[in-house]
Amino acid sequence: MRCPFCQQDHDRVIDSRVCEDGMAIRRRRQCINCEMRYTTYERVGDFTFKVVKRDGTREPYLREKLRRGVAVACSKRPISDEQIEKLVGEVEYQVLRECVSEEVESLRLGQLVLEHLQQLDKVAYVRFASVYLNFDEVRDFFDEISPLLERERSAEEV
Repeated sequence: MRCPFCQQDHDRVIDSRVCEDGMAIRRRRQCINCEMRYTTYERVGDFTFKVVKRDGTREPYLREKLRRGVAVACSKRPISDEQIEKLVGEVEYQVLRECVSEEVESLRLGQLVLEHLQQLDKVAYVRFASVYLNFDEVRDFFDEISPLLERERSAEEV
């Protein structure tokens, strides 16, 4: 593994743990050259399904593209990289369980991300929804936020 700090490829594993509900292994590594520590994740090989876009075109699934979209929605929120990785892993796992062909609709991917973000962080949820659902007006935000506020009020009253 190449060190992200000094680019040398000599390191040692300090700690290994199963994560993402058994779908990955998280390893803490220390570079022998610069002694900096960093984290890596080991997962089953790349998922080779295609994503069917809204316009009907197909493109290969790219984990990093999904991760980047989630990370943008979660920016400046109290959400760790590990939580984002876990969310992406859970979405991938659900797609694999549901997928009867080697394709998944982009709409389904977005729905799964929204379901997980709603549990993780409401602000990140609304941010992701604004892109995924193509919010054009302030009213679109209000329509999405209103049910969230109602559920919170109901939970507080109980």
